Amino acid sequence: MFQQQKDILVTCPVGIASYLASEIEEMGYPVRSATARAVGTAGTLVDAMKMNLMLRTAHRVLYLLDRFKADGPDQLHRRLSGFPWEKVMERNGYFSVLAAADTPSITDSRFAALTCKDAIVDRFRRTGGIRPDSGPRRDKTVFFCHWRDSDASIYADTSGTPLARRGYRKIPLTAPLQESLAAALIAASHWNEEGVFVNPMCGSGTLAIEAALISLRKAPGLLRENFGFMHLKGFDGKAWTALRKSAAAASKTKPLRPIIATDESAEALEAAKMNARAAGVEHAIDFIQCDFIDTPLPPPPGIVIMNPAYGERMGHEAELEGDYRRIGDFLKKQCSGYWGYVFTGNAALSKHIGLQTKRRLTFMNGAIECRLLEYELYAGSKKNQTFNLNLPRRIFKLRAIRR
Repeated sequence: MFQQQKDILVTCPVGIASYLASEIEEMGYPVRSATARAVGTAGTLVDAMKMNLMLRTAHRVLYLLDRFKADGPDQLHRRLSGFPWEKVMERNGYFSVLAAADTPSITDSRFAALTCKDAIVDRFRRTGGIRPDSGPRRDKTVFFCHWRDSDASIYADTSGTPLARRGYRKIPLTAPLQESLAAALIAASHWNEEGVFVNPMCGSGTLAIEAALISLRKAPGLLRENFGFMHLKGFDGKAWTALRKSAAAASKTKPLRPIIATDESAEALEAAKMNARAAGVEHAIDFIQCDFIDTPLPPPPGIVIMNPAYGERMGHEAELEGDYRRIGDFLKKQCSGYWGYVFTGNAALSKHIGLQTKRRLTFMNGAIECRLLEYELYAGSKKNQTFNLNLPRRIFKLRAIRR
């Protein structure tokens, strides 16, 4: 079953599908569809394993098991109870079901998930008497049901725990950036490995760590020990070992240009260092405790990227106005020749930066609509700017593992 070419749906947070599509294409896979939350491609289970290993902006890699029409819960149950689940998972295993339903026959996606679970259990009872355990845990076999109107699809969730949870965030601190979102912000910027990466106000270090992983060609999946595909009957352990070895061999030992992370908080710097150590990239990042205006800046080209508080989950808006004015002064007076980026969810506060934006890109940080504000910080006159606008924008470097 899992050796067949099947549709694969790769999910992501709202706003970053275009960056995910670029990653998938760079791996050599076709992009067959794209929505705000997912990119469609195709491949075998081994291909899905590669995607879990390499993709930086993805959340889940879903491998299609069946697609059919269902006008109500009874039809959904009937079809799934006839599916050969014994070929997919062990009878003495453990599974969970997620669902996203938008159909007139039900009002709650949890009911769709329960219907799927009951159908799987009924199939095992009918064909052998022994049934697997089921519950909310995502660390074993995971299935995902997508049901819109009368179109239903059931997938094997080959990721299990979302891929954004790399496993390196030992100390998250307050309001940390999700790893996949941080990777997308970097992909949206003008940074590549030939430029300096500077991250004042680094907090728990997610942006700098993701930049280091990219610069060192380190596959994010190497940091995890458990994926959903490991609990499927079609899992090829030898193929997975070979994929990991190939990815590890493609890694570099140090970045071409400095990656600098600063924060005035000693607690934040210690957390960032611990997280970077868990990710295996502490040696690639220069951690410095200082106020952001004292951040050392090597000669450009490069980017300066900041993720200040914006009053939603930490800090108060009136108290933050001065910080945003200082950010504007810092970018204007000290960062000439760099590209400047500020990621914020507060449009009112962003006005206090006082600089004209080159671009304003929309991203969702959880439920908060945010903007990545881009500033072109000229060194001297505009015509003498030092940053090459023609630098390649793709920085994921996924060519190490091909189909």
